[in-house]
Amino acid sequence: MQKIRNIAIIAHVDHGKTTLVDKILHSCSIFRDNEQTGELILDNNDLERERGITIVSKNVSVQYKDVKINIIDTPGHADFGGEVERVLKMADGVLLLCDAFEGAMPQTRFVTQKALALGLKPIVVVNKVDKENCRPEEVYEQIFELFFNLEATEEQLDFPVIYGSSKQGWMSTDWQKPTTDIFALLDAVVANIPPAPINDGTLQMQITSLDYSSFVGRIAIGRVHRGTIKENQPVTLIKRDGKIVKTRVKELYTFEGLGKIRTQEVGSGDICAVVGIDGFDIGDTIADFEAPEQLPVISIDEPTMNMLFTINNSPFFGKEGKLVTSQRIKDRLMKEMEKNLALKVVETQGADSWLVYGRGILHLSVLIETMRREGYELQVGQPQVIVKEIDGKKHEPIETLIVDVPAEVSGKVIELVTQRKGELLIMEPKGDLQHLEFEIPSRGIIGLRNNVLTATAGEAIMAHRFKAYEPWKGTIPGRLNGVLISMDKGTTTAYSIDKLQDRGRFFVDPGVDIYEGQILGEHIRDNDLVINIVKGKALTNMRASGTDDNARIAPAIKFSLEEAMEYIQADEYIEVTPVSMRLRKIFLTEQERKVKGKQFA
Repeated sequence: MQKIRNIAIIAHVDHGKTTLVDKILHSCSIFRDNEQTGELILDNNDLERERGITIVSKNVSVQYKDVKINIIDTPGHADFGGEVERVLKMADGVLLLCDAFEGAMPQTRFVTQKALALGLKPIVVVNKVDKENCRPEEVYEQIFELFFNLEATEEQLDFPVIYGSSKQGWMSTDWQKPTTDIFALLDAVVANIPPAPINDGTLQMQITSLDYSSFVGRIAIGRVHRGTIKENQPVTLIKRDGKIVKTRVKELYTFEGLGKIRTQEVGSGDICAVVGIDGFDIGDTIADFEAPEQLPVISIDEPTMNMLFTINNSPFFGKEGKLVTSQRIKDRLMKEMEKNLALKVVETQGADSWLVYGRGILHLSVLIETMRREGYELQVGQPQVIVKEIDGKKHEPIETLIVDVPAEVSGKVIELVTQRKGELLIMEPKGDLQHLEFEIPSRGIIGLRNNVLTATAGEAIMAHRFKAYEPWKGTIPGRLNGVLISMDKGTTTAYSIDKLQDRGRFFVDPGVDIYEGQILGEHIRDNDLVINIVKGKALTNMRASGTDDNARIAPAIKFSLEEAMEYIQADEYIEVTPVSMRLRKIFLTEQERKVKGKQFA
């Protein structure tokens, strides 16, 4: 009987996965007593820490009693679904985390569906039972119903349920009887998750994840499906398309705690990291040298959105970034495709621009943000949804949108969503909030979040997931207001901004360098207006106490990258550099815009 359990932790974004992993690591005494670890140990890159979300799935392993438990922490955001789909292949069971107030959310449904389809054994953890007005029993019923609707087997429907609070570090089988530790959960894992099976025969291992080290290069991570893998063993790498490459394992590691330890051989069922294999991709199989057999290739849901990436050709190009050439950007995008399975890069007719396909705005914005921090300068166009032709008719992606809002502002939300061709399906009370469910074209969700948050004073909780391709729903109104465009190159002055404040809201502060064609603010009307805000006050020799009025300027609006992506229109770009982010028109001079503007109409 093998003493290994492989579990993946899945849940909707912000339901407490990474916090739970922290507590498991602490209670299995991975750390020295005096070690400073901080919170959310696994969210270890800057972007994850800043946003408070998991972007890349990670493996850790703990020893509990005499069982080795391999834990895979997965992202909760729908845009990183591709990440979840591939790592579930390494697990035998899943811990499905659910917030005791919010219940099953869209992403809970998405990842549960994937896990049940793979035949994994679930344990349900109802987390955050210390929240006020939480409803653990109702949430348990809701999850049972969800499993039933997703056609779970009898065995999967008979899932154990554990209640607790990851933050306070306790788990129990009864939510009204708090304990002092989380061992109830680990006991449930050992008792209910099937041990990793031992499959005898020749070697088979699928690469489901990759790591990078500056010393040894790319490291293949996966679970040994059959046989054993040894250090220095000659093996065959079978590519996704069936091509065969003969190679050799140089070093072999298994996971222990947060790190890896070197080992001589790894048996079937355990997760390991292999060094020394060149030219592999995710989904490839490492097989026997003599008689290689391929494992089924991982299938990933296709992307739903694309964006144009192009080199930075603004007047300020090359001032702030080091990596600005088209070759550098192309190499970086190709490198990203190796590990980001849900991403696709397609060359366009121009030599310096590419269409990048992804799962959604967040998926693409994390890529742009990562490139920007690495020193790249680039420009991106408006996100476009991918339209298909089915039976000669135009079809577009439709999403299920769920919004929880205070009851008094629910009318505004319904109005905003229906303007964008959304259909209201369900409206019911949930605690002191109103729970709304819509079906809406993916196009309609772009730019919707800003408007909903403004209308509800930031109190709306929005989540959406892809449902299916359905016939085209007709035109959706875009941005209602025009923009203020710079007429000249120079430095903005407080005097000019003050005098033009009645024309709209500004995105730039005084004392900032701008160029012709840059977008400076939002116009109060629906047309674009070209303005000059680099003009200073004309000096005269009159000095009287009443004539000098001080400039009083409203603070500039600062967009995050996602907000800017949702804000721009088809004839606009976002210029992204390591230091700044600017909005601009594709054609910088007014003359050019008049001549070429018709192609965007």
